[in-house]
Amino acid sequence: MKILFIVPSYKPAYIYGGPIVVIARLAERLVQLGHEVTVYTTTANGKTELDVTPGKTVMVDGVAVKYFKRITKDHTHVSPALYRATWKTVKQYDVVHIHSWWNLLVLGATLACRLRGVKPVLSPHGMFCDYVLTANNSKKKQLIHNLIGKRLLPGTFLHVSSHMEWQESIRYNPKWKEEGGMVFNLVDLPGKDYARKDNHVFTISFLSRIDPKKGLEILLYALARVQFPYRLRIAGSGEADYVRKLELLAKELGIEQHIEWAGWKGPEEKFPFFAESDLFVLTSLNENFAIVVIESLYVGTPVLISNNVGLSRYVDDNKLGWITGIEDIDEVAKQLTVTYHDREERQRISQQARTVINHDFNETKLAMDYVELYEEVKG
Repeated sequence: MKILFIVPSYKPAYIYGGPIVVIARLAERLVQLGHEVTVYTTTANGKTELDVTPGKTVMVDGVAVKYFKRITKDHTHVSPALYRATWKTVKQYDVVHIHSWWNLLVLGATLACRLRGVKPVLSPHGMFCDYVLTANNSKKKQLIHNLIGKRLLPGTFLHVSSHMEWQESIRYNPKWKEEGGMVFNLVDLPGKDYARKDNHVFTISFLSRIDPKKGLEILLYALARVQFPYRLRIAGSGEADYVRKLELLAKELGIEQHIEWAGWKGPEEKFPFFAESDLFVLTSLNENFAIVVIESLYVGTPVLISNNVGLSRYVDDNKLGWITGIEDIDEVAKQLTVTYHDREERQRISQQARTVINHDFNETKLAMDYVELYEEVKG
């Protein structure tokens, strides 16, 4: 099968976070299954450009990638060259898979598909969630939807990675109830064992981008109300002013002595970091998927996550951790206390989680599920 991915940015533009990794893993696994995957993307790398030759196809880990020059340096990623290439070649592919939404790059590519009579698969990667719509340029997004989006969305086939994303997305195009499907994101798991240990002090971990969206303030306020000994290890990086704000909050709450700022953890460091923890906590305001949840469970560390995390239903259905609301700090503190005292349940999860994750997140199996979804689009 000849498959075209259209995405605003592609690796090595890791500055854009998790979606870059997820999209690349899928493209690479599809190639390993014998499919021909081409990626149309831009030279975007934040406010700078990747050091690549625009318009030239290069092989990136087995995937044919063509980086097109963009004429804007912001999140709109406008690229007339990519639009022209899409128009000329889109009918040469069996399936077109478009990633993201709300930027002019993707809207233009979707319009080109529409005019050429091609129905693409659309993976919004959480772009239809309430948090994204209200936190960033909500009026602009509503205008874009009314002028362009609501006319383009019915001509696409929806792909989502969680039940939460499904419910959020179909509000924007009810037609997707009949023309859409859910397949988990691929997660890069190392295939090795990590030794777990009993910590003298109950050790809670956080690993992600340090950003207001991640709900760290909520976690700090909740920990200030618990009555058990703990250590909180925060791994990640963020804006210096915001990190300093969190440090000051911890001091005001009188809990700074319980907190370790562990810095950023790369691929080789994060799994041992998870394995050294008794509990991973993510009290995010919104997460479309949250790869870190799967990574933590893979090494046997139970999770406590907010009901705004896309994988919350999966965790609850498979009894792999605890779910909490975040509107009431006392509820979060209560759930933290429950996890601390339920040592037997934490041990059970530690023993069983990896088997569940290995089954549900087998990359070959998931890639084949994507192929089935593509076949459905082809009809």
